[in-house]
Amino acid sequence: MTAPNRNTLWAQAMIDELVAMGVDSVVVSPGSRSTPLTVAASRHEELHLFSQLDERSAAYFALGRARRTGRVTPLICTSGTAAANYHPAVMEADNARVPLLALTADRPPELRDSGANQTADQEKLYGDAVRLYKDLPEPAATDRALRSLRTAVDRAVATAEGADAGPVHLNVPFAKPLEPTPVEGDVPDDLDPAAETGRDGPYVDVTPGSPEPEETALRGLAETCSADRGLIVAGPADPPGLDPEAVTALSHATGYPILADPLSGLRFGGHTRVAPVIGNYDAYLSGAVAGGGDGGGDGRGGAEDRRDGGAEAGAGDGWTDPELVIRLGASPTSKRLRKYLAGTGADQYAVDPTGRWREAEFAATDLVVAEPNRLCARLSRLVAGGGDPAWRERWEAADRVAREFHRGEVDGDGIDGFHEGDVLRAVAAEVPDPATLFVSNSMPVRDLDRFVPPSTTNLTVLGNRGVSGIDGIVSSALGAGSATTDDLTLVVGDLALYHDANGLLAIDRCDVDVTVVLVNNDGGGIFHALPIESFDPPFTSEFKTPHGLAFEPVADLHGLEYARIDARPGADARPESETPDPTAALAEAYRRARDADGSHLIEVRTDAEASHRTRERLVAAVERAVHGDGRE
Repeated sequence: MTAPNRNTLWAQAMIDELVAMGVDSVVVSPGSRSTPLTVAASRHEELHLFSQLDERSAAYFALGRARRTGRVTPLICTSGTAAANYHPAVMEADNARVPLLALTADRPPELRDSGANQTADQEKLYGDAVRLYKDLPEPAATDRALRSLRTAVDRAVATAEGADAGPVHLNVPFAKPLEPTPVEGDVPDDLDPAAETGRDGPYVDVTPGSPEPEETALRGLAETCSADRGLIVAGPADPPGLDPEAVTALSHATGYPILADPLSGLRFGGHTRVAPVIGNYDAYLSGAVAGGGDGGGDGRGGAEDRRDGGAEAGAGDGWTDPELVIRLGASPTSKRLRKYLAGTGADQYAVDPTGRWREAEFAATDLVVAEPNRLCARLSRLVAGGGDPAWRERWEAADRVAREFHRGEVDGDGIDGFHEGDVLRAVAAEVPDPATLFVSNSMPVRDLDRFVPPSTTNLTVLGNRGVSGIDGIVSSALGAGSATTDDLTLVVGDLALYHDANGLLAIDRCDVDVTVVLVNNDGGGIFHALPIESFDPPFTSEFKTPHGLAFEPVADLHGLEYARIDARPGADARPESETPDPTAALAEAYRRARDADGSHLIEVRTDAEASHRTRERLVAAVERAVHGDGRE
């Protein structure tokens, strides 16, 4: 059936081609100039439309969904500042290699630079942050124009989801009429059917590929993997993630332990039963650096003081440097791990499918341009090693010591008080199987890294570590939850929740249930870990920035069931709880939320400074237990 006008025809062709490329959902925000696209999307029977009022939340929702699926969820918005609100999520998608496709409606070219209302310069709006930008021509009802349009859409999706996944921007100008109003003679009756309605499948079917080293280079790398002391370091994974089976196979072939970032996809799951997955390294690595480190009374100095070189580490405690490190994924969350690796004399092979650099200490010796899962699988069939069992057992023993301290199984002066890491431990212990856990930046992701050990729980852990902002965390989590039937939990700080509180609208508008665990320490608690803490003023007013906000009204506003635990020193954990222990009270509240219908907000009031001091004492105690007391 012939479309009523060329704008309608153009938008239908775009939406049809998106579906042909495998797109099953779009996120739309209200606006006039985007009317043709919104109408076409809403009328397509094979497309799920998510409606978001705020473009910034919309973009992060699409980002979170793509993190969970590895597939793009296109965004549709009107012209002007609406498109600018996508920019933070575009930056995150760029650095984290998450598929994102922004379809920004625009005024027709003759209105640009004219002072026309709601008209802005949208050409190359996101600069170099996008993998592909195209300013589409004005809609035209001709065969060639429609073929060009369908080709552009197919290229956009393929690029966003390609080996170097990331954001793509198509700017889409429309002149009026924007509604599907009949315009006599606007669409001819003799259009080529393939141009007008598309082909069977995508108009241009893109066959993806991924780089691999040639056989000689692969065998050379396999020979290198015969070193006795090696590590497989898995940082935050790019969507769709690292394959536990492939990485475990390489670990078995080499005998190397896997240091698994919580966002790597390797710290949790059934493979941890058989693979030497190490997860508590952040608690003891500053004591394992060359020359021993300083003992880390404040939990900060040891790793940072390390000098380059290949000397053995932790003299007298049996800890030596690795000879070889295979690095997968992005840069690890743990600064201690990054500094430890920078100070070893090991050969370090950074594996990256794009050939780009993601190692800010500049300690890697080799860049391997290869798809990491396939590389691990191929290497595992060629390596004839096995590694030094004592080396692997040393890491496993250190991890056991850290777990004992973190669980409170070891008595020690000043290390048995509540700290914010207990929030992550309690949630991870009670989370359903399977589940999706989204963690905020600042302290939650760091506490997850340090205090939550590997487990067999089928737990997908996600976070925004591309540019590590606190904006859009709520929306990203809800976007991830929309893509799966798994239970969804978000652990977020008070500033991050405040920053994206409007993202909670997606609970109803996008039909997503979530349990939000809020760590409310009244400001920027992470700044207690930085030297600026010693300078007050301006520390309290300009860095920690206490706000005194209550969050129960946020729960009321969005229809969330609310519970509160007060974990500050000297406070009752919760009036209605049977236990004064805040960790037990949190576990109790979380279990109730987990087993109930609907969405929930559990607010945990904490003291940021007290938590940080407890973290420091724990680090010092773990380091003494792992490395001994004989270090200077």
